[in-house]
Amino acid sequence: MKAFALIAALLFCVSSFAGEAKTVKLLTIGNSFSANATHYLGDLAKAGGHTLVHQPLVIGGASFQVHAEKAQKHEADPKDKAGLYTSGRGLKENLELQKWDYVTIQQASIKSHDFATYQPSAGWLRDYVTKHAPQAKLLVHETWEYRKDDSRFTKPSDKPGEPKTQEEMYTGLRSAYDKIAAEFNASIIPTGDAFHLADTDATWAYQTDTTFDPKAAKQPALPNQAHSLHVGWQWKKKDGKTTLGMDGHHANMAGEYLGACVWYEVLFGESAVGNTFIPKGLDPKDALFLQEIAHRAVIERTK
Repeated sequence: MKAFALIAALLFCVSSFAGEAKTVKLLTIGNSFSANATHYLGDLAKAGGHTLVHQPLVIGGASFQVHAEKAQKHEADPKDKAGLYTSGRGLKENLELQKWDYVTIQQASIKSHDFATYQPSAGWLRDYVTKHAPQAKLLVHETWEYRKDDSRFTKPSDKPGEPKTQEEMYTGLRSAYDKIAAEFNASIIPTGDAFHLADTDATWAYQTDTTFDPKAAKQPALPNQAHSLHVGWQWKKKDGKTTLGMDGHHANMAGEYLGACVWYEVLFGESAVGNTFIPKGLDPKDALFLQEIAHRAVIERTK
């Protein structure tokens, strides 16, 4: 661990003096996964001496198609509320709002493994971004696999082509994102790679607590979810009733931090290893591991 910390410190020194402070203007066209992955991005940027200007366009569960159709509705009738985001602007106005440095797009996670769902909507969005924000660099955000004990894998679908394991989901989404990025000659933000590296790490990876029986569990009992990157099992109160639920899709604090470290490296061009921002409640040792995993994912994508 001492050797690892020394390497991290040296990398931090290199990254700290790698260049002058930067201001990055970012527009994200996505869903809850883009919101998860950028949650701590501004904090990392500030700690690194940089400034982030970020306009998120978030629609829960949205695919390429959902965003493309919203923009098309706005083109057909600018007064149609169905074509507007919560800001009250359509995609065209958001793209023209700033001289964005980067615009990101991504597929809905549930469809991420299936390239057949990417086109033609991804191509339409690419062309729309090019038309209304020609100075911006288009980036493809690679979303991530679900947790290994998500119902998608514990109760797999019989539908052909549906991933039955975490590994199958990752293999499929990586292939699909690689293909669309190659078609667009665009760079990838490899958040999915980083999640997979952490989820399969020999000593750190999350392991399912097989002693936990959700059907017999009583509040506030929860399984051991150490090193999970996903929300997982949680007790939630709704309509006066508290129930146990499982969210193997969305990122928890550790997953959000890992994602933000990946985005930080791609957008600001320097290592996240040694960045002094660590969310309250995240173990510093885990934070350092996640920084290193993010760095590894970005480096391996640029080889």
